[in-house]
Amino acid sequence: MSLSQTVLNDEDNTLSAIRIILLVIFLIGSIGTGAELLLLGHTETIWQCLPLVLISISLVALITHVLVRNGATMRLFQVTMIFFILSGLIGLVLHYQGKMEFKLETNPSLSGMELFWETIKGATVPPVLAPGMMIQIGLLGLAYAYKNKGARGKGQRARGLIDPKTGDK
Repeated sequence: MSLSQTVLNDEDNTLSAIRIILLVIFLIGSIGTGAELLLLGHTETIWQCLPLVLISISLVALITHVLVRNGATMRLFQVTMIFFILSGLIGLVLHYQGKMEFKLETNPSLSGMELFWETIKGATVPPVLAPGMMIQIGLLGLAYAYKNKGARGKGQRARGLIDPKTGDK
């Protein structure tokens, strides 16, 4: 085995280890967040159910990808991660609006920056920054899926973008 092959094998092993670590962190975050949302009863509206639906879709996509190992399942996972990020952004807005309304009910004289700071701090429900967890999990999922060989479809091989024997570009 040549030195260049040894270096490539070491890089592949390192990348595989990093990918596994990212996947484990993703799974812990997703399952933990899903469990917390269920325990909090975060199921009253369609917007509250959205994170649970996305977590379920991502887990099904990952399990399917492990069994089938094709580009479509990894692409579904990647698209779901983009929706994780979008749902986190929507959740931040909804949580902010809900907490701002609560703050204005308890203290109608609040306005401007004082209202903003009173809204984003404190322990009252809803926690404004909690939906940021969906953004973090989505970014972790995208990092896991980045240049994942299972995401390369037959179309890339047919166009000559990937060597069919090695899977390399």
